[in-house]
Amino acid sequence: MTALSLNRTTTDMRRGACPALSAPMMTGDGLLARVALTDAISPRQLADLSRLARIHGNGILDISARGNLQIRGLNEVSASLLEGDVRALNLPLREGLAVETPPLAGRDDTEIADPHPIADAIRLGARDIAGLAPKMSVIVDGHGRLRLSHLLADIRLVAVKMGDDISWKLLLGGSETSAGVLAVLSEADAVSAALDLLRTLASMGNGARGRDLAVNLPRDGGDLPATSPFDLFALADELHAVGIGPAFAQSKTEDVIALCLAAERLGIRFVKPALDHSLLFFGGSQACRALALFAAENGFITSEADPRGHIAACPGSPACRSATIATHDVAREAGGEWTDLLDGSFKLHISGCPKGCAHPGPTALALCGSPAGLSLIAQGKATDLPFADITIADTKATLRRLADLVRSERRAGENSAACLARLGTDRLAAAAMSGRP
Repeated sequence: MTALSLNRTTTDMRRGACPALSAPMMTGDGLLARVALTDAISPRQLADLSRLARIHGNGILDISARGNLQIRGLNEVSASLLEGDVRALNLPLREGLAVETPPLAGRDDTEIADPHPIADAIRLGARDIAGLAPKMSVIVDGHGRLRLSHLLADIRLVAVKMGDDISWKLLLGGSETSAGVLAVLSEADAVSAALDLLRTLASMGNGARGRDLAVNLPRDGGDLPATSPFDLFALADELHAVGIGPAFAQSKTEDVIALCLAAERLGIRFVKPALDHSLLFFGGSQACRALALFAAENGFITSEADPRGHIAACPGSPACRSATIATHDVAREAGGEWTDLLDGSFKLHISGCPKGCAHPGPTALALCGSPAGLSLIAQGKATDLPFADITIADTKATLRRLADLVRSERRAGENSAACLARLGTDRLAAAAMSGRP
């Protein structure tokens, strides 16, 4: 294969751009290619993919919040070579529209229905629909464990039990709680309705999204319990899965290769990139436990209690040319100051720029890079107005003052997110700025 041709262009850093294996995105450390899978692969295949990332890129592998693998540090020639070598591995690569299912789907004996038949039908039917927005996504959720409720989707189908029958709730735009509820349908009607909606969105132009059709629709509202992939899950037929993830969503390829080789030695059968920047390894109970121990000893996240798992940090500077701060350095400082306060009630969002790629939705506390240093945002997104602005040099001291405030003010039985919301921006701003001259 040769260098990128005029028909195979790199994408820019627009918030609406979406990197792919055949259309890599330019970042601060070169081109980034995304490898999206529709099914699990073997540990050996993941190791082979990691070796390709080391050969053609800079040896860094990302796992996105939606469970996509991202290979960094490519150039135009190596990106083309990578694409050819990845396709030669015969992986279950996703082509076209993103139709996502929960990572345990089909193996989860708690789910109401296996979402794969509907997802496959939508994926097949959407092949002929041109003009959809680059980040258009469909989620089909069988309502089991590790649900995708908190991920944003243009079209969402969720299995619901209606007496002895199984139906599918159709929602548009947002997360499951913020999306508009359009209808409750049978399986056949759910597929045709989803495809009709995609055709409608395509006819509205490639900027149209599901939220544009959700105006005035009722919302389910309420809070959904958060589910962490960093646990051991007992599945059907004595199969188990264990969730393992790199700190701050990024790992050296040699560390991933070592993890995969350990999994293979233990008899782990397959692995799937999953939500919250995780890898789910599937095998016997003892093998999964042994792999989790190996992973923990080698710096991976293996427990929901690990505070690093409650920090959403983008690659930051210098990896991303839009970033103004080294997000992982800030994340390490935050993890140290907030260890006991990162209790899973919220994601501490650390963003290199206002695009907020690591956590597009609002959260209790966000730290966003700015030309002057860091902007601090409460109960919002990286794009929202900050309650304080600080310099990078003040980061550690400011984080300590905010953490001390939450520790001293948190009531019995109150989680960190609720405490931050109750304190409000005025109290937080006063604490953040108290040490400044």
